[in-house]
Amino acid sequence: MRHPAQRRSQLPSFVRPALGATLALSLSLGAQAQKVETISIGVAVAQTSNTALLGQEQVIGAKFAEKFLNGRGGINGTPFKLVFQDTGGDEAGAINAFQNLITKDRVLGIVGPTLSQQAFASDPIAERAKVPVLGPSNTAKGIPQIGNFIARVSAPVAVVAPNAVRQALKLDPKIKEVAVLYAQNDAFSTSETGTFQQTAKDQGLTVATVQKFQTTDTDFTTQVTAVLNAKVDLVIISGLAADGGNLVKQLRQLGYKGLIIGGNGLNTSNMFPVCQKLCDGVIIAQAYSPAQPSAANQVFVKEYTAQYKKAPPQFAAQAYAGVQVMVEALKVIDRKKKLNTWDLDDLRAELNKQILLGKYSTPLGPIAFDKEGEVIQKEFYVAQIRMKDAKTGSFVYLK
Repeated sequence: MRHPAQRRSQLPSFVRPALGATLALSLSLGAQAQKVETISIGVAVAQTSNTALLGQEQVIGAKFAEKFLNGRGGINGTPFKLVFQDTGGDEAGAINAFQNLITKDRVLGIVGPTLSQQAFASDPIAERAKVPVLGPSNTAKGIPQIGNFIARVSAPVAVVAPNAVRQALKLDPKIKEVAVLYAQNDAFSTSETGTFQQTAKDQGLTVATVQKFQTTDTDFTTQVTAVLNAKVDLVIISGLAADGGNLVKQLRQLGYKGLIIGGNGLNTSNMFPVCQKLCDGVIIAQAYSPAQPSAANQVFVKEYTAQYKKAPPQFAAQAYAGVQVMVEALKVIDRKKKLNTWDLDDLRAELNKQILLGKYSTPLGPIAFDKEGEVIQKEFYVAQIRMKDAKTGSFVYLK
């Protein structure tokens, strides 16, 4: 593996600044000292706005990582602490969180943000400051290529999303006509819909209509009418939990009977209160399953379920994995040279290098990174939502 400085720094031209949230590893330094005194992990995710339906799960996953990993010795006997920043749901919030964590909290590294839209705006700030970033849920095309210090534990949409289309065809081999709907103001959704549309064509399906919407929309009458008029067999939605849930609800209320695929932005139980019983049957490809058989995941599932009384969702598992990777990389560095003897800038660079060199046994399964910071992960899943009542449901994994 080459040194991370050899990675290309290239922001795709199609990408606009991004919306979202971030987790960050920070080091508290003494007022005059250049040496590390205490290890804090800053968490900056969307705790407010419509994106909070995703960010709330990441907060839980990060807090669980703090308790669980510190309970197992922290960083070679030294505990770490989480420091939270709320990014809200837009680019400005993510930029502000990154700036505070880097300059005020003196972060060592950043895990985040929640959305790709935000990552395209905030990651370049960390890149210029040479602060390593791990994206916990940034799956749009081009994220690791933002710079040498940018990586992600979230598998790219181009790898995960096609599994949902193939699963839908297993459930209904007669599918021929497809409607695609996506949030045009969200970088991830525009990236994901491209993958969905290409996958549909590769499977011999006809994309009968493509409808756009905004993540802030609540009335989807125009889009749903177009879908119904197209008489399609399958609907594919790329958006976030609030708008996506409302779109699912209105499709069903206005009479659509066929299968629905939701993208990664709908991949949360926080969508259940939005579309309620009408969430039932939605198909979603996932990069995580509580049934993943590794010892690391089974311990995670057991402990998480005992604490929260439900199986861990993907966004919590990915946030946990982001913190875990940072902590394990720091352990390796600390064994060679104690963290409190490092200069902050040098330790940031060393952490970035070690993240890319390591191999990690996480709840997501075994993961590693290529030279550009792209996650290497082999196992993916497809689930279907099954609602018990208007408020509660679960993701049932399909084979």
